[in-house]
Amino acid sequence: MKSIAILLATSFVAAPAIAGTYGNIENNAGWTGNDFSSSVTEVHAGYKFDNGIYVQGGPAFTSIRGEEGALEYSGKVGFGTDLSEKLGVYGEVGFITEDQDFDFDVLNIGTKVGLTYSF
Repeated sequence: MKSIAILLATSFVAAPAIAGTYGNIENNAGWTGNDFSSSVTEVHAGYKFDNGIYVQGGPAFTSIRGEEGALEYSGKVGFGTDLSEKLGVYGEVGFITEDQDFDFDVLNIGTKVGLTYSF
């Protein structure tokens, strides 16, 4: 499951640009050279608020090399806003269960923050 946690932590912000309810299907996959490591396909429903904060969650279908695929649950809470006409900031906290367990001792949690500069 460490591969899944890494994929979760390195995925990109996927929330839409307008406020309201949305659906999001996202796949994150990893390879070492030509060797497939793992993938997670998340099928989320979400809501983005006018202030740029969003929440989303749903099933996550995992595939790890050499293991049987599994159904987990995942979710994200994030934000994005413009600091100026050319500079934006975003952040996200996401999780994915292990063996469908929401116990914080085994819950995989990832964060991401970043800046976007438009030329």
